[in-house]
Amino acid sequence: MASALMVDAGPDVVAPPTANVIEVRDLMKRFGELTAVDGIDFDVREGEVFAFLGPNGAGKSTTINMLCTLLRPTSGRVTIAGFDVAARPKAVRRHIGLVFQEPTLDDRLTAQENLRFHAVLYRVPSGLVDERIARVLELVDLSDRRYDLVSEFSGGMARRLEIARALMHVPRVLFLDEPTVGLDPQTRALMWEDVLRLREQAGITVFLTTHYMDEAEYADRIAIIDHGRIVALDTPRALKAEIGADTVDLRTTDDVVALAALERDGYRLQAGVDGVRVFVEHGESAVAPLIGAVGVPVLDVHVHEPTLDDVFMHYTGREIRESHGEAMPAGMRARMRARRR
Repeated sequence: MASALMVDAGPDVVAPPTANVIEVRDLMKRFGELTAVDGIDFDVREGEVFAFLGPNGAGKSTTINMLCTLLRPTSGRVTIAGFDVAARPKAVRRHIGLVFQEPTLDDRLTAQENLRFHAVLYRVPSGLVDERIARVLELVDLSDRRYDLVSEFSGGMARRLEIARALMHVPRVLFLDEPTVGLDPQTRALMWEDVLRLREQAGITVFLTTHYMDEAEYADRIAIIDHGRIVALDTPRALKAEIGADTVDLRTTDDVVALAALERDGYRLQAGVDGVRVFVEHGESAVAPLIGAVGVPVLDVHVHEPTLDDVFMHYTGREIRESHGEAMPAGMRARMRARRR
């Protein structure tokens, strides 16, 4: 795979100015009778974290392979950093870093030796190699493991080293293909700290594929892909807003009386088998007024905000199957969201 990504020698390529660092138009890939990617269109802005969310087999990896010059499209056009992927693949490779799903490090080498090998492949000027090694290891918090064999690394450390390696030639776009599959929740959270720090400190655009809902929440925008087609594309907040209002489920000592009282006050309601469901714009702030309005004691309250699971169900008619690993604990997700603000 390394040879496939080898870039040409010569002076650094200077990309022409472009409003979007990635532009995709009517991109299609067929394998015989199978259409893996079916005429998709999207843009990725400079400095953005952009997520492709979908189940296994949806077309995520096929798309990322076409964007990274590893697979030739059947039709359509892709430009990265202003260069056409089909016409100028070597120029494109100068501007991208890629972390594959499968490990690609040589575990018989040290962290530094793996990075030096990548620097040779990408013809990083020799006078810059040591400085860049120090910088990328610092970004992924592995400076103290510079001289250790990769065989001694945990899975999470190895993944972070792969990200560091992808940054050695200073790409404008970092592609992460299912970057945390197989990692435990805590390691996934730590890796995302590294990724978001990259965006903050180095201005890297991040394009990731994932089937984890909690990872997609970190993205500035999400494209939901299903059966090779993009069925929705927007910010996480906007996608969830499209699903509808928050819901507040109330269980009272007399749900019939509560339902009648809330109807008189003009609330949008749904009577349940065991309680009343109220549709409101801001669920948490609506709880106190609702309790005051029902006129009977409230036994239980549950607030539900639309989630990306709801969004995926809405657009595809089914749940996404998280077949690898566990979701991150809520506390870790909150800490990561706070880093983005």
